[in-house]
Amino acid sequence: MTQMALVIDLNVCVGCHACVTSCKEWNTSGEAGSLSDLRPYDADPSGTFFNRVQTFEAGEFPLADTIHFPKSCLHCEDPPCVPVCPTGASYKRKEDGLVLVDFDRCIGCKYCSWACPYGARELDEARKEMTKCTLCADRIHNETLPERDRKPACVLACPTSARLFGDIHDPESVVSKAIRERGGYQLMPEWGTRPANHYLPRQKTTACGSGACSCGSTTEGAADVVPAAEFEHGLVDLASMATRI
Repeated sequence: MTQMALVIDLNVCVGCHACVTSCKEWNTSGEAGSLSDLRPYDADPSGTFFNRVQTFEAGEFPLADTIHFPKSCLHCEDPPCVPVCPTGASYKRKEDGLVLVDFDRCIGCKYCSWACPYGARELDEARKEMTKCTLCADRIHNETLPERDRKPACVLACPTSARLFGDIHDPESVVSKAIRERGGYQLMPEWGTRPANHYLPRQKTTACGSGACSCGSTTEGAADVVPAAEFEHGLVDLASMATRI
């Protein structure tokens, strides 16, 4: 079965939020819109976003670094949000493996949000419906678009090509090759949800403090700036905090 997914390269994400804004623009004007923004300039803003970028400070001087960590629905192969939905609004599409929401059936009960261990579901306060990343399902199969544009809006907007898109069940796809060759990993695999989205781990830090430095110097025995396990620790709390922004 086809399983479309994102692979995000944590080495080159610069935290510019182009993925966030392009996602918001496309989905507000697409099948999933409109996505509400309540009190955007007040002290207590609230809005609906399918994609968010969380930023971490990691390490100690002189090996300190800033890590930008994009996160959205992971389109799990065994999504816990689907069986708990009392109306069948949440479902996994067979032809491409995407986890989607039928807004005509959604009653905003939040069961899917409670079941998701990654905090990837959000309640649109204006519509009283649960929303999430669709991987631009209304775009990737749109034959009226040039083939090069049949990708999620976030992938097309990324200025550093940190986001890859493809079928992880196809061993020759760009995402499968990246996972295989660069040690791509899933978030919290112990939950048994089999997340489709993967992350490419950070490179080892060099003596001058940058994993991408071209000076050729290295620090003997230096560890990854932020190991996968450290990202996963406390991720649920961070995710739930993000949904309240």
